[in-house]
Amino acid sequence: MLTEENHGELTRSGLNLIQQAISIFDADLRLAVCNRPYQAMFALPDELTRPGARFEDTIRYLVLRGEYGPQDDPEAAIHERVAQARTFQPHYMERQRADGRWISVEGAPLSQGGWVAVYTDITPIKQHQELLRARSEELSELVLDHAERLSAANRALAATNAALEEAKRIVTEQEQRTRQVTAMVPAHIAHMDRDYRYTFSNNQISAVFPGAGASILGRDGVEVLGPETFARIRPHMDRAIEGQPQVFEITHPPSGRRIRIALTPDQNGRGAYILSTDVTAEVHSREAMAHAAKRAVAAQVTSGMAHDFGNLLTVILGLQARLSRAGLTPEQAEDVQATQAAARRGVTLLAGIATLTGRRDHRPRPVDLRLLLDELATMTRPSLGAGIRLDIAPDLPETQLMLDPGALQDALLNLILNARDAMQGQGNITIAARPAGHWLELVVTDSGPGFSADALERATEPFFTTKGGQGSGLGLSMVYDQIKLAGGTMRLANADGAQVTIRLPWHAVSPLLILLVEDDPDIRATTREMLLAQGHAVIEAAALSEARALTDLPGLALILSDLQLGDGSGDALADAGLPLILMTALPASAPQREGLRVPVLTKPFDEAELAMALMKVTDD
Repeated sequence: MLTEENHGELTRSGLNLIQQAISIFDADLRLAVCNRPYQAMFALPDELTRPGARFEDTIRYLVLRGEYGPQDDPEAAIHERVAQARTFQPHYMERQRADGRWISVEGAPLSQGGWVAVYTDITPIKQHQELLRARSEELSELVLDHAERLSAANRALAATNAALEEAKRIVTEQEQRTRQVTAMVPAHIAHMDRDYRYTFSNNQISAVFPGAGASILGRDGVEVLGPETFARIRPHMDRAIEGQPQVFEITHPPSGRRIRIALTPDQNGRGAYILSTDVTAEVHSREAMAHAAKRAVAAQVTSGMAHDFGNLLTVILGLQARLSRAGLTPEQAEDVQATQAAARRGVTLLAGIATLTGRRDHRPRPVDLRLLLDELATMTRPSLGAGIRLDIAPDLPETQLMLDPGALQDALLNLILNARDAMQGQGNITIAARPAGHWLELVVTDSGPGFSADALERATEPFFTTKGGQGSGLGLSMVYDQIKLAGGTMRLANADGAQVTIRLPWHAVSPLLILLVEDDPDIRATTREMLLAQGHAVIEAAALSEARALTDLPGLALILSDLQLGDGSGDALADAGLPLILMTALPASAPQREGLRVPVLTKPFDEAELAMALMKVTDD
């Protein structure tokens, strides 16, 4: 490999072999490189041919030596030529030197700044032209003049073509570099004309808008994005086309992603430039932080009073119970019952606050969602009253899903009871469930009056309620927290009544053939039952050597092994090339767990923890 010094020396040697004189000056008009014919042509001293020599010093040397003929004001001549050089414009000229020889000077700017100049001795060409003029009386003076001008024009044209080719090369490289950079940006960069047709794209649209094809040039926005999505963008696009920059966010209906779009007007009036970025994670984090802040405030406000409030309620309930046994009049007994009811409602509110401020875990396990929804309907219908109908509309494949059944049932129950209260005893509630891309979508709708504008904006805030003194304001807040904890989204809308759309990550439980390696027969039996309950097929091994002989079984998808086996470490099974999960009762700080390359389940674990570990490994 050539070093930088060797590479520079090789370049200088090559330039010295060229018969034409060459000089390259940088953007500060200091000499970067020249060849030996350059020094010889102008008889320059060594200090003016070394890198760093100033162009102005070279011009001063040549002017004072008479290179440009007699000068009335040498400093003005020097200044004029330096100023012309600073424009960095392509140029071609021919001039006669003081010694009578002719040279052509061809200059071209460089993309890095500065310029390169090529000097050619054209004296023989000029002499040939003079000889031709002197000896060819048959040729008219006009033809000779035209020939001379054509020759000069051809040389100038050649210089211009060389400059254009260099400019074309630079522009092409810059365009390729720009396209490469834009293709690497994790956002969609595009241009749309005044007819809403894409004229440029960095081919990243499908990464931001799932479902949009990669080939979009020449297609209009409605065709590419769909009518619903483009209808949200078009008003902003119209304003951008008219010259008003726009920055806004939309929710992409098919995927539920939150997209931030920046529109910059095309200065030529031919449309607008588009920058679309998926900010779903950012929005979720922002919402979660805001919600957490509100929860923290609620916790601070309530935690200090909860203990004393609980004690007061205990005293009140005790005193009212004693009064109810004291032979009261009917009117007094009614007052006691009302007091007891109010105190019990306070107990319920305290329980809700404890749920709101306490720590909760997401514990998914394989769930038959259709069965869960049927059980929810059976449990809920008696509390709805005769005037309210509950319909369950699942459109789901025959597979189990990884869900937290308790949290999901609680969330749906809250939504059902909210809908019941909003409809005041008369109407319909529908729960639809369907896959939506990588999501499970649950939509709860009712035929009530719908959400107010205030509720659409604030319904998930703790303690916000539209029920006056009849509501705690914790229902939708708790639902929101449960859905966020599961990695999902919740959206409120009005559609002939209130509509709540929940999206949860779609994790289908696929039956696997699993090799279970455990030398304790009781633990092996317990773990086997957990796996069978989740729909998996199990092959068992009681030792490392026995397991090694089974790792090449057709269809084997995963190995679940104890870390410490009687004849070796279960970690050795990682060499089988299959996903591996290890089990151990050792604490996380144990030296035996350091440096393990695979997930580890700490014993004892339950079915939900096992299912979560399997899901993570198979998803990866």
